[in-house]
Amino acid sequence: MELKIQNGSNEAAGSIEVSDALFAREYNEPLIHQLVVSFMANARSGTRAQKARGDLTRSHRKPWKQKGTGRARAGSASSPIWRGGGKAFPSSPDENFSQKINRKMYRAGISSILSQLVRDDRLIVIDSFTVDAPKTKLLSAKMKALGVDSALIVTNKPDENLYLASRNLHNVDVLTPAQADPVSLLHFEKVVITKDAIAHLEESLT
Repeated sequence: MELKIQNGSNEAAGSIEVSDALFAREYNEPLIHQLVVSFMANARSGTRAQKARGDLTRSHRKPWKQKGTGRARAGSASSPIWRGGGKAFPSSPDENFSQKINRKMYRAGISSILSQLVRDDRLIVIDSFTVDAPKTKLLSAKMKALGVDSALIVTNKPDENLYLASRNLHNVDVLTPAQADPVSLLHFEKVVITKDAIAHLEESLT
């Protein structure tokens, strides 16, 4: 299939032939959902920690005698059923939240996302994307010329000026093709991608 190429002034600048396996795949919602869940799970640090009953600095004396008080039996103030007691199954700092995704599934999921971006007219192919200086104002003007408010910019070799200019824009992010993740591709309103980045994606995903 062919994708139209635009220049920095939002004018037509030719077309590019792309792989149908990457940009014309059917939308696979269950696979994309699994891809997003696994990506967000793998981003978790697992640093939370809770105390078990043995980690509390409480007295281990029996609170009251076993019989004769009319109250329920109690053996320790650190019991999980007591307020302030330890957790029965506490979270540990070394908890592992990672989920494995096979390479074939990952490639199919990213291809499905890119294909849906094309169908929804959310993918903008541009010949190149650079700014002359590390100025947020220059990048904002370039985005305005493209008619885009919120966008993920995928370029093969982002220069320092583009990276620095995008840091103050909360609705703009700059990534390389290797860094493009499923959450970012779905989150932004538009995805602006260069010709070189498309070639890199075709090489790595097909």
